[in-house]
Amino acid sequence: MIANSKIIAGIEIGTSKTAVLVGEIVNGNSLNIIGFGESHSRGVIKGGIFDFKQASDAAHAAIHTAEKQAGAHIEGVYLAQTGAHIEGFYNEASVTVSASDNLVSSQDIRRVCESAKAKSLPGGRTVIHHIRRPFRLDGRMVADPEYLEGGKLEVGYWTVHGDLNKLSDSIHIVNGFSLHVDDLILSSLASGVMVAGDDEMRNGVLVIDVGCGSTDFVLYRDGYVVRTGTVPVGGDHITNDLSLGLRIRRDQAEALKLRCGKTMLDSADKGKKIWLNGDLAIGDRELSQHALNQIAHARVEELFGLVKKKLGELLSPQKVAAGVILTGGSARFPGMAEAAEEVLGIQAQVGENPAWVTEQLKGLEYSTVLGLLNYGLKNENENRSGGRKRRAGGLFRKMTQIFDKG
Repeated sequence: MIANSKIIAGIEIGTSKTAVLVGEIVNGNSLNIIGFGESHSRGVIKGGIFDFKQASDAAHAAIHTAEKQAGAHIEGVYLAQTGAHIEGFYNEASVTVSASDNLVSSQDIRRVCESAKAKSLPGGRTVIHHIRRPFRLDGRMVADPEYLEGGKLEVGYWTVHGDLNKLSDSIHIVNGFSLHVDDLILSSLASGVMVAGDDEMRNGVLVIDVGCGSTDFVLYRDGYVVRTGTVPVGGDHITNDLSLGLRIRRDQAEALKLRCGKTMLDSADKGKKIWLNGDLAIGDRELSQHALNQIAHARVEELFGLVKKKLGELLSPQKVAAGVILTGGSARFPGMAEAAEEVLGIQAQVGENPAWVTEQLKGLEYSTVLGLLNYGLKNENENRSGGRKRRAGGLFRKMTQIFDKG
């Protein structure tokens, strides 16, 4: 039998970098990573594009490198989405089982799902994901209610939506390289499946992806996504604060953060001095380690405080029994897990990408782009098996209207 394959790519256009990972899906059920490209991002702030040409040039450089390494042309793209414009809401619906024998039919399931997803959005907004919670049949949770007996079928969706123009900007960049966007995936969902296992998702786990310009989070419970969100604070903000607070250049602040930075206050650091550049050359001078720690701690405390506020009563040690997992490039900043635990009141740890990931992609800054390929494999598998219709309607009908006007 001749193997059928499709070349897909996960693309993340971030504040600090644009990463492109190319994979070959064989027969819809196996994935080989065959190409990688990366470039320093330009024209992007807090996950949003403010200079289209600069962002395009950076993205196209990464795509070109990835395709060249793969030796193949990308046929479909899974594109990460983040930014403060992304919001979500929860909506539930219920229906009475229609059959006289009270057996749930596929029509009952379709009716309740359509009703739960029917809530309208404000103008200029479009749905990115409808994330389903478990079904409930007469109050009991069931994974698949079809053919089960009951009277009342309920379901809820966490609906994630974004600004139509901001979403179209990133799609335009990919289309500008003559590539087709198969789906948009929230950065939090992509990174979450890389660092959290099935058992952790069932027991309740919060994954926080601390990026350069923004931080994404996803809360799982009973194996389902309960809440997602984004806060407009990331590692870049620590650098900016250090630059202002210590009166040093931004590049010096970034280097100092990576070399000597801590997010937790330590009494042992009081009175300790560190060198600005560490080379003892002209212009090098001593700074207070404690002052650096104070500045970084204040910003990180704010970051996790914003996550806590967004989650509200959903966040508790009982409901998040598997704790907090940190990922993203800024998660490696010393003391981040301790700071998260202090603010959130839940045990926290820095995550790891799966053991099968190559050394080049082990860094937590690649969790999102790896997760995009995971979604691509899952979607292609479901499309081949007929379990899911390709998501070309809805979002892309609206996007087509924008493109036609341009």
